[in-house]
Amino acid sequence: MTYQPGTISDDLKSLPKLPAWVTSGRAETPETVAFRSGAALMVLDELVVDQTRGVPVKLLANRLALKAATATSKLEGRMAREADIRDAYHLTPPDQARGPDGDLLAFWRDAARLRLIGRDWHAGLKELVGPGFEMDVEGWLQSAANQSQFHGPLTGCVAVMRAVLQSYDRAERLACLMSDIVLARFLNWPSVLPISAQYLTKATLRDLTGEGQGAELAVQVRILESIEETIRLARDLAQRGAALRTVAPKLRAKGSDAAVAVFLSEDAVAPSTMLSPMIQGTNIPMTDRAARRFCDRLVELGVARELTGRTTFRLYGIAP
Repeated sequence: MTYQPGTISDDLKSLPKLPAWVTSGRAETPETVAFRSGAALMVLDELVVDQTRGVPVKLLANRLALKAATATSKLEGRMAREADIRDAYHLTPPDQARGPDGDLLAFWRDAARLRLIGRDWHAGLKELVGPGFEMDVEGWLQSAANQSQFHGPLTGCVAVMRAVLQSYDRAERLACLMSDIVLARFLNWPSVLPISAQYLTKATLRDLTGEGQGAELAVQVRILESIEETIRLARDLAQRGAALRTVAPKLRAKGSDAAVAVFLSEDAVAPSTMLSPMIQGTNIPMTDRAARRFCDRLVELGVARELTGRTTFRLYGIAP
């Protein structure tokens, strides 16, 4: 019997959402994009900052990291599928190389864990981008911050992308990361959400560096679309997380609360490594058999699903 989640609580019904006038189709101008992005960022900021909204922000960040990895794989010419990137990261044994797909997801997951507070926050960023770029990042970000202050955050995002790609024409993932940092810093977020890359194309970025007519506005529109999609994803994860918390008392396995917490932070859960022999982030033991039964129980209750379609090497998650 499959569990059907009950009626969403009043709090979930009142989750902030985009008004219709933000998403309605219209001719895009710099003024309309600036106005719409301001409204969209206000909604997103409330969703991710106000903990009472119930958005599992770590899960959201990891889900966005997978989306960013898939998008930047296309920008870099590899065209890897989301499922292949996810498998390369989550199913590669710790002592083996993940390959370019797994490394790309690792990059974006590390980006989502960057702390943007404190005097030395640049140190973590420089470690992530590597010695080839560390001398440039502070200048790029300062220039983009100045643009954001006077012309809005999307202008700063586009400015930093152009600066990166004019210096290093094949540094697409770095350009998208810098854009995400500009956005997070403008909103005073303590960490990064990988948003910017989702709808960008090689042609759009090529026009940006070539000063093509309307190129800056085109990139702003793509980032705005990503912000809007992130709002929809955040609302969906809040609802799915609430459903999972509702059935948690039905789970009688030892360590079930800790295992539920893993599902609320990871977009893909490998039972044999993340729940067994120890539940990730804890000292609570769980056998491999118990971990598999726990995951199958969540599927039976309708609050999780198996992501791979395989009978072995399975991954589970509540994310769509």
